[in-house]
Amino acid sequence: MAKGTPFLAQLRRNGLLRPFRLLQQDAHNYAGRWLSDWTVFNQLVFASAVYVFFTNLLPGITFASDLYVLTGQNWGTIEVVFSTGLCGVIFSLFSIQPLTILGVTGPFSVLAENIYELCEGSFGIDFLSFMAWSLIHAGWMHILLAVFNAHDWTMLYVTEFSCEIFSLLNSIIYFHKAIQELQRAHDNLSFAAFLYAIIGAVGTFLLALFLSYADKWPPIFHRFVRLGLREYAAAIAIIFFIGIPYAGELRSLDKDTLYTSSEAFRPTKPGREHFYVRFWELPVTWVFAALIPGAIITILFFFDHEISSIICTIQRYGTRKPTGYAQDIVLLGLTTAFCGILGIPPSNGLLPQAPLHSESLLHDIPGEFTEEIVTDAYGVERIAKKPVQCVYEQRWSVFLHAGAILAFIAPPLQLVLGLTPTSVLAGLFIFMGEQSLAVNPILQRTFWILTPASDLPPLPPGIRSWWAVHAYTLFEIVMTVVIFIVTLTKGGPAFPVIIIALVPFRLLVMNRLWSRDVLRYVDRWACRAGCPDDRDDNHDDADRGDDSATTACDIESGIESDEKAAHISTGATKVNGPAAESTGDVEKGVATPVSATSTAIEVR
Repeated sequence: MAKGTPFLAQLRRNGLLRPFRLLQQDAHNYAGRWLSDWTVFNQLVFASAVYVFFTNLLPGITFASDLYVLTGQNWGTIEVVFSTGLCGVIFSLFSIQPLTILGVTGPFSVLAENIYELCEGSFGIDFLSFMAWSLIHAGWMHILLAVFNAHDWTMLYVTEFSCEIFSLLNSIIYFHKAIQELQRAHDNLSFAAFLYAIIGAVGTFLLALFLSYADKWPPIFHRFVRLGLREYAAAIAIIFFIGIPYAGELRSLDKDTLYTSSEAFRPTKPGREHFYVRFWELPVTWVFAALIPGAIITILFFFDHEISSIICTIQRYGTRKPTGYAQDIVLLGLTTAFCGILGIPPSNGLLPQAPLHSESLLHDIPGEFTEEIVTDAYGVERIAKKPVQCVYEQRWSVFLHAGAILAFIAPPLQLVLGLTPTSVLAGLFIFMGEQSLAVNPILQRTFWILTPASDLPPLPPGIRSWWAVHAYTLFEIVMTVVIFIVTLTKGGPAFPVIIIALVPFRLLVMNRLWSRDVLRYVDRWACRAGCPDDRDDNHDDADRGDDSATTACDIESGIESDEKAAHISTGATKVNGPAAESTGDVEKGVATPVSATSTAIEVR
């Protein structure tokens, strides 16, 4: 056999690298679902649109405040709002997975701030022109990834280990941004105004957090009232603490508010009159140099957007329509390049907004339920029936919320945004960080470190003690802190490369540090069934001639139909001890072993 034959075989029909293979599948699925996505509209869909509007716009404003200071006023509120609304509307019309929410993300903000420092402090070149070329390069790189089916040979090997670290990094970035906002308030305001800024930030966070649990309150209000308070928790807290500083004696306090362009629809930076960049004037040397940040942005956006799309369509949400990834990556590449030309920050998949969007669309399916055998605290077993839930798969919630955000580029509405104190946005940063952290399995396993051994759930056979699990959790936390520290240095633009490097590290190194049983308990594939350490069993089965042995491609190709069938099944699953009370590992009648990764969505 010729040496190059194995590689060439991947380019043939059904080969892993055959160009346009996934794009053809996505185009077929897109045509089959597009019309039906517009036929679903009801009160819950509208409420979801309102909910996502606030949880997307308000954090976007907070990033705008930060970018305004740390990019030399090149990007501000109107640029972030313009990008979020424009990209959201485009994706609501043309994406194959309409549940994904787009916006300007925390990790990209960190990346952009580092690139600005390099452009102004080291390179001596125009930031917007260099960033435009970086985003143009990122655009065609995205398209190449989609053409050559990158999802199959990248995300197929990503485990929850990398996803959990990336999610924790997002939470830390949210908390860090809040501290930065308060630090700037300390520098710019009087001492009395600074003290109130702290009150405003903490109050915004606590009120939003308190209202977000309204559905768990005793029935002091009607159930629909409590559900409404939960859905609009962040919005109520923001509006309340925006209004308070303008009432009574607090009106005399100086305030640090967002800078907005309330006179006309024009860029934030003084002297810049139009929303386009003269990128062709950048010296050709720097055009090629922009390939490096372009590749880094591609890695960040590809990983971030794919994870967002996967998380908002996991089994818990009961999605049944065909989905895909390649078409959305092409669309992401086009919008990224277009944003670079316009001189605005690009938008991509958001965490935690994407799963929060799916959560807000969950509803009970009439006549479908699952049965569970649950052991209560007194050791009594009983059968509990749970209604089967799924999300409304439609495009209206994304289209409406993105269109409403796009409307805020109008000068009168920009004036309204200009009334927002940055201290209130700091409180929202804390709230969004808590929202992201609350659904991260690292948090639950961290609690287990602090829990007496006698109160911990039983370990599966093969794991002798909790120390190996605790060491795994501490390693994830240390790695996240190391990556965050890197973002604060001049090497900050390279932090997405470190996150991607965790994928081969997990597959090739960590199985030498932890036993296979421990890794099965704490980790699993991110977008298909099983975990990496099941491969050894499959290989053993294949050596014995077991027909049940499957390859990675076999698993990936069959998982979608298996999961769709699982959504409508009913059965009985036994859950014991603390797991029955807290983790909620059983979903829609599918029996799954209790594991440390199963609390990803159920922690709250």
